[in-house]
Amino acid sequence: MGWFIPERTVAASLLAMTGDASIGALMAEIAAGRMPAPDAGVEVVPAPSTTHAAVLAFTAHHLIAADVPDDWVQARVRHDPFTAPTSPEFLLALGDRIGRPAGMVDVVFGAPAADPDSAPLELRRAGENGSGRVERARRYRRAVQAWETADGAAVLVLGRGLGGRWEASYEVQPAQRGRGLGRLLAATARCLVPPGATVFLQASPGNAASMRAAIGAGYTVIGAEVLFGGRLVDSA
Repeated sequence: MGWFIPERTVAASLLAMTGDASIGALMAEIAAGRMPAPDAGVEVVPAPSTTHAAVLAFTAHHLIAADVPDDWVQARVRHDPFTAPTSPEFLLALGDRIGRPAGMVDVVFGAPAADPDSAPLELRRAGENGSGRVERARRYRRAVQAWETADGAAVLVLGRGLGGRWEASYEVQPAQRGRGLGRLLAATARCLVPPGATVFLQASPGNAASMRAAIGAGYTVIGAEVLFGGRLVDSA
């Protein structure tokens, strides 16, 4: 195994205009084991290039990546900076302000790259057109590539998401669930990125199976996030 996705860079002018640089720096800190300080801080940066807005939640610290004034945000969260940024009230207000509805609140996991030779699954490249999982990934990620198991029972998708971070998602056919494929796919994703990289996964809080799979594959919970509509950043 060990199919690395070629690096794609974002133009410096785009980085300057969006929150990609700020989010990328934050993701690098998290990958190095340094979480944001639990200081009740609520930071506001421009919207990233991959989604119209994002709310990132950590322990007693939030990052609001949206093209809205800082004072507009602070006025709506200062009464409770610990929970207000992910409250329905704030998410609805932010969605109304930018004209895009909030997505669901996802739990975010992270894990370091693993040795390509340790991949628990042998996968083959999958067709990248017509797959709902791939098409959704292209609305939020660049350099999207997909793999599948030999029997087509499951698919793994990998690309560059918020701030250029490596993001993985996977899907198992309903008839094939209960075999531990989710955990094996999550573990294999760690073997498909360059050494020293970190892979991030997202899961709905109610999706206990996906969260157990991520934890079983060596991922750690780092926080939560809400995305406000993807930008179809990778249509190739």
